[in-house]
Amino acid sequence: MKYFLAIIGGGPAGYTAAEMASKAGKDVVLFEQNALGGTCLNVGCIPTKSLLYGAKQYYNATHAQKYGVSAENVAFDFQAMQKRKTIVVRKLVAGIKQRLNNAHCTVVNGAATVLPSAEGVEEGRLISCNGETYEAENLMICTGSTNFVPPIPGIKDNPNVWDSTDALAAAELPKSIIIVGGGVIGMEFATLYHELGVAVTVIEAMDTILPNLDQAVVQILLDKYRKTEINILTSTKVEEIRNEGEQSVKVKANGEWYEAQKVLVSVGRRANLQGLEALSGLEMNRGAIVVDEFMKTSLPNVYACGDVTGKIMLAHVASRQAEVAVGRMLKQIPLQRIAYNAIPSVVYTNPEIASVGLSEQQVRDFYTEMEGAAGLEKAGGVETFYEVHSLPMTFSGRFMAENDGETGLCKMIVDSRNKTVLGVHCIGNPCSEFIAAAGFAVRNGYTLPEFRQVVFPHPTVSEILHEVIG
Repeated sequence: MKYFLAIIGGGPAGYTAAEMASKAGKDVVLFEQNALGGTCLNVGCIPTKSLLYGAKQYYNATHAQKYGVSAENVAFDFQAMQKRKTIVVRKLVAGIKQRLNNAHCTVVNGAATVLPSAEGVEEGRLISCNGETYEAENLMICTGSTNFVPPIPGIKDNPNVWDSTDALAAAELPKSIIIVGGGVIGMEFATLYHELGVAVTVIEAMDTILPNLDQAVVQILLDKYRKTEINILTSTKVEEIRNEGEQSVKVKANGEWYEAQKVLVSVGRRANLQGLEALSGLEMNRGAIVVDEFMKTSLPNVYACGDVTGKIMLAHVASRQAEVAVGRMLKQIPLQRIAYNAIPSVVYTNPEIASVGLSEQQVRDFYTEMEGAAGLEKAGGVETFYEVHSLPMTFSGRFMAENDGETGLCKMIVDSRNKTVLGVHCIGNPCSEFIAAAGFAVRNGYTLPEFRQVVFPHPTVSEILHEVIG
């Protein structure tokens, strides 16, 4: 049978594309070698948030006295947390499977391989899986990414060294852990372990944790975590890992040795290109597949979405990319594009960090490049091109009522000339739940007067977006 669309990978991009194209009446085959949902659902977003929520419940119970609540003999059961996590994941995987069945999409469980082009068949049209050959008019590559293993002596095949998948599968908590990498994954695991009583050391090679975020909000998190005895080392490069027995490992960084029971390495992810070797004409850039604004690759009728494109590695970005790609295949008018400048992101630490749009440093870099040295000097410096509006989150009554002892921050960056919102950055619970409202402003180019007309319900923490405008 010849399909309209063949999709390799059943993560957020893959299953979104499969359902959308199938509902449009097209014949679709989706290949997934593991479980539907991909990294996000099975060994990423959902399981980590499930465990983090359990840790937060324990943390809140042990700190309930400041809200007038007394709780004695508070304890947690990590195995019960793991069991609940597994149940949540299984339910969501089953839900995706049911949605695809309802859309009449063919799902094939197995590792798919793109076959070399044959006579009369263009490159990327033939796929092999489980000994069967499939032909499709369009191919979408949604093969995701895998954990990057840095070339550190002592890291390879070391039972005391985990990646994020190993950490999520662990039956027991370590007594102490060293986390190599202070990015999003590293800091979320640092939060989880610390709130469950594990001694945590974070080692980051750059001069700050979460280097891609606005540093005003990052600094608040860094200060809090250092006060709560998470040992955070920045500008520190790991040089060697050495086992000190079955349950102990040492990490050498900048000439110093640090010891823990386990090491978690979270220094980024790389595109997974397994099974695509036959696509000789596929344009690549730094190990990722190059795509245009409609997710088309350099090969005719071959698309790529999600982490494999090397763009923003977030599940909601992958889903949106899939919608744009399928819309292009179906020739839907108007053709949609992705507003990468308005992608919200969240770090599920405690407190949460949520951002959308440009950071202050990115704004500075943009205007510096656009105006040049002469233009900046004439204008009086790069600071004249943008404004920063910021307030502590405590200007929200709801935040004050529910976050005793926390200050937080809401920071909005605005173009000085046309007053459009360029970026919004928040730290404080639950900023993840209202960052999309700021995303609308960035996506649609709201000016401050326009954003002031948006009415926020009272009392909510989201009101801070109105308060910060002034």
